[in-house]
Amino acid sequence: MPILDRSFAHAQNPKTIFLYSTSDQVPLIGATYRYGEQQGISSEQGSIQLQYTPDEVLQLRHLLIGTLRISGNALEEAFQTGKLALSAQTRDLAPVSVLALRPEDGIRSRQQLQVSERLHQDAGAILQADPAISGIRKSGSFGFDPVLRGFKYEQLNVVIDGFSSAAAACPNRMDPPTSQVNLSRIQSVEILKGPHALRYGIGIGGTINYQSAAPRFSTQWSTFGRVSSMVETNGGITRQEGMIGFSNARFSGGITAAYATGSDYRDGTGTSVPAQFRRGTLSTFGNYQLNERQLLSWNVQRNFARDVDFPSLPMDLRSDDSWINSLKHTLSGTGGIFQQLSTQIFYSHVDHLMDNGLRELDPRPANVRTPAITSMVGGRTEGKWRWKNHQLYAGFDLRQEEASGQREREFLQGPQAGTTRLENAWQDSRIRKAGLFTSYEWHGTRLSWTSSLRLDLNQAETRAPDGRFLELFEASSVTQWNPGLSSGMQYTLTEKDEIGFWLARVSRSGSLTERFINFFPVGLDPFEVLGNPLLKPETNHQADLVYRRQGSSLSIQVNGFAAYITDYITGEIVDIAPRLPQAPGVRQMLNIGAAFKAGGELSLIHAWHPQLTQEFRAAYTYGENTVTGEALPEIAPLDMRYQLHARWLQDRLHTQLHLRHVRGQQRVAQSFGEFESPAFTLLDLHLSYAILPKLPVKLMVHNLLDAAYFEHLNRPLRVGENRPLFEPGRNFSLSISYHW
Repeated sequence: MPILDRSFAHAQNPKTIFLYSTSDQVPLIGATYRYGEQQGISSEQGSIQLQYTPDEVLQLRHLLIGTLRISGNALEEAFQTGKLALSAQTRDLAPVSVLALRPEDGIRSRQQLQVSERLHQDAGAILQADPAISGIRKSGSFGFDPVLRGFKYEQLNVVIDGFSSAAAACPNRMDPPTSQVNLSRIQSVEILKGPHALRYGIGIGGTINYQSAAPRFSTQWSTFGRVSSMVETNGGITRQEGMIGFSNARFSGGITAAYATGSDYRDGTGTSVPAQFRRGTLSTFGNYQLNERQLLSWNVQRNFARDVDFPSLPMDLRSDDSWINSLKHTLSGTGGIFQQLSTQIFYSHVDHLMDNGLRELDPRPANVRTPAITSMVGGRTEGKWRWKNHQLYAGFDLRQEEASGQREREFLQGPQAGTTRLENAWQDSRIRKAGLFTSYEWHGTRLSWTSSLRLDLNQAETRAPDGRFLELFEASSVTQWNPGLSSGMQYTLTEKDEIGFWLARVSRSGSLTERFINFFPVGLDPFEVLGNPLLKPETNHQADLVYRRQGSSLSIQVNGFAAYITDYITGEIVDIAPRLPQAPGVRQMLNIGAAFKAGGELSLIHAWHPQLTQEFRAAYTYGENTVTGEALPEIAPLDMRYQLHARWLQDRLHTQLHLRHVRGQQRVAQSFGEFESPAFTLLDLHLSYAILPKLPVKLMVHNLLDAAYFEHLNRPLRVGENRPLFEPGRNFSLSISYHW
């Protein structure tokens, strides 16, 4: 048993202690600590500095470990070795919502990715492990578009490592930004609820931040890696994923690759649902320490998708090829007030093609295809300063997004047979953004306070406007300013109870689709959508309230929010003739007076026994168009989930039972052709076993009772009979992974 010697106990120099997770050796960055009168946040390397005080208790809080109190021999050993290994309180696979450790980032959840999730072909699908997130689904296998608390599309800010992203090239969003994320490189996903994460950009409904794994440096040349495989019975899905890396004291990098394929699946009614797909990713990454203070990091990623069925849309995805490249330089401070200066740039390019060539049409009136290209380029610089119990971030970022593409209709029948018509979908449109941001934090003994500011300049234009579009809108370019302000506090009521309250007012301009889409059916109904370059920015005024109690065996968290969105951007039917004769009309994008949303999330985690944990989570959102009194479209109903997790055989065997009940949704927007959806209940079973410490195998049974159900946000089918897009019936999956 280590004993703290007298000379050390009375030392006057602060001791640096590195915090890290015992499960994966990841540094615990951003952990808040309190040790007597000393308090603060762990550094980017997971370190804290403490002056030893006899008989004091070190209290730590972090998303991976919850709240821990360290004292006695464990604390004495940490002062001697300079290291403190900490274990997560729960090992369940679902995300755990906690009170924000850095309140400027809003209400935060973090999902640690497991083997089966890294194998998934779509990074949007795994987000739905959090009941606060649902997804718009137009395909049985790909392109899951996240909806957080009823906010969707460009109301959400989707980024990789706080900045990089990609834009959907498909006007129908077959390839949303989440679909381009390489899960092989992702360690965790932060779900920042509300418009508070202004450092990362403007997301008036929230920010989804995919975080890459930290560099793995070693004292001498070594290798690390992972090989994983998974099969699913319903749909004949196979997935493979792997990584090989090399490291020494100054370099850490490697290569990742993933490939997945599948075919039609059977839903709970026994009906076959078109769901074939092929998806692959190849990337290379690296980190090089230029010297003790400078780190250079890079990532080059190539994605492709082929022949993906989208039965809820008029066309299918035939090809989708993308690149996401990034470069980052980090300069660390020398121990004074200045902590860090990071600068990063990125470029993404998406080349997309959809057509109706996979459809069995008899007769076939026309061959239709839409090739489209989007690109994004951006740069960001951020500084970080810390003194006493204060912390400051400040920086600026630039981003440009552009889209081009046209629909080609080759007529095979009728009076126009033999002719081809070209229709400009994106009008070669472009948006440029420049932003200044700052975030200040103050951490007291029991009270923490933060305030964040952001100002964005948004310039939008179309460089190849369609003649009919110009007849309706004189302006083809517009410049707007979008301010954002978020402020909040976190107060520790007792050692177990804490409360947080945040207020924000954040504005955003319309997206490329909302401003420039040109008579294209991209919405919930088959109406052609017409963009509007004269849209005003919509502004979200939101309040968030969080209460959390962390006991020895029971953790409770309640999140509540209310949002009042002025100049709300939506689509309304107008008296304009559609371009296609089969379209029922035209829905033009415009601003309405206001919309209102409110709701929240509940999380209960109970440790019955060190080897047995149960959890209950629920989420609900209410949305209303305050002008018409009608429900806002595409709001998911009440979602409730229960999980029982047991660990056996010295943690080598894990068993989980998942029970999910979703209420029916009767509050629908009939003006958008939205239909009510029934309630459903699902039962899943998971079993995982570590054959060897580095060779886990996992068996999962999804929808054990073979329920026939569909999510409320699933789009109805447009092929065959007019019916909802049902989810898969009973499905068995087996995954195995080896890592070193």
